[in-house]
Amino acid sequence: MNFKKALVSVPLSVALLVPGYNVLADEHVEKPTVTNAAVDLRSDLDRLFSEHAYLAMTAMRKGANGEKDFNQVAEALNGNTKDLTAAISSVYGDEAGSKFNEMWSSHIGYFVDYVKATAGNDEGAKQKALENLQRYKNDFSAFISTATEGKLAEEQLAKGLQTHVDQLINGFNAFVEGDYEKAYMIQSDAMEHLYMTSKGLSSAIVSQNPDKFNNTKAVTKAADLRSNLNFLLSEHFALAQQAMQNGINGDPEFDANVKVLNQNTEELSAAIASVYGKEAGMKFKEMWSKHIGYFVDYVKATAATDDAAKQEALDNLNQYRMDFSKFISTATEGRVEADALAQGLQTHVDQLVGAFNSYNEGDYSNTWMKAREGYEHMFTPANLFSSAFVAQFPEMFTGMPEMPETGMGGMSQEKEIMWMLWALPILLFAAIPFVKRKEQSAE
Repeated sequence: MNFKKALVSVPLSVALLVPGYNVLADEHVEKPTVTNAAVDLRSDLDRLFSEHAYLAMTAMRKGANGEKDFNQVAEALNGNTKDLTAAISSVYGDEAGSKFNEMWSSHIGYFVDYVKATAGNDEGAKQKALENLQRYKNDFSAFISTATEGKLAEEQLAKGLQTHVDQLINGFNAFVEGDYEKAYMIQSDAMEHLYMTSKGLSSAIVSQNPDKFNNTKAVTKAADLRSNLNFLLSEHFALAQQAMQNGINGDPEFDANVKVLNQNTEELSAAIASVYGKEAGMKFKEMWSKHIGYFVDYVKATAATDDAAKQEALDNLNQYRMDFSKFISTATEGRVEADALAQGLQTHVDQLVGAFNSYNEGDYSNTWMKAREGYEHMFTPANLFSSAFVAQFPEMFTGMPEMPETGMGGMSQEKEIMWMLWALPILLFAAIPFVKRKEQSAE
């Protein structure tokens, strides 16, 4: 059982897509922080590793369907690999970065081989792709364990990598078999799993290079909060962007895609209710759901070539932006400025609509450039919100034990449960049982 999201029952509304806001807090109290060299490294790796899963699974589906933007998605995935390589090189040097790039790129190629073999009904080629992924798993685990001087155990790394392989393969198989709900649930699991990768690797890097990171830590309760928000907010963008494409294409997976997107909304709404009360949670859900509906309206209007309806959808999004900003500003007693929030929401709208328009126009390179920008944007509000929450409630993030590290695949189930039982009294006023929406990936 995954308890990660149970820790994210905090007023997420104050962070939603804000380019900047003022946090009112007593300056004389020493507080934990979500922003330092180590936590920033972890957040950067959060983005890059989770984006890998998002783009890889999208590319595999598009490859199976023979969609026109497959090459551009692959280019975006390669861009992600280059960014990851640069991150590794900055710590371990160019030679290690080059080796990382070679191995990481090869494992992406093996997934592509599996897609091609599936399309060709070639069981032998499918098995060969899986065997290549097994070899990669072992070689890459040894490489990372050596680079981190054993701070990440090779055996645990291999287990985590096997989970990654299983999730991408099982998610793809479910998609090909027409089990779209399972496919999108596994996508979410796969993205979330890689947050444990970034957690383990960033912790190892920081422990190897304490001076380079000003003797800060990548794994603290405050850092965990920021990372959890990174996941929920970036997942919203990924699912919304995919749904708009699926909608204009009339794809059979549209309903399943939207169902998982709506369940993401349920989690956000539950978080609001846990802090501001049931009424505020219901109001949030109503407004947030409507803004998703306006994006769907825009897609429908585009399909019907109805310019008036398109403009109406944009007008509704603009009104939502203003109303929602005032609602959040009031709920937070001015800790979030309405004007600043409105600007951040406009960026989010522009990125989703821009990516969709370019897709519909066949400008796929621009589509996936905007998609990457939109995905990255969501990590800014996660940072801003977590900063505000930690400043408001520092006692929740001081003197608490760090969750045990067991490598890139995360902690054992038993240890995770024990940590939750220890922390529960401290987190009780914020913690709520989220609607469990994830099915376990078939192993």
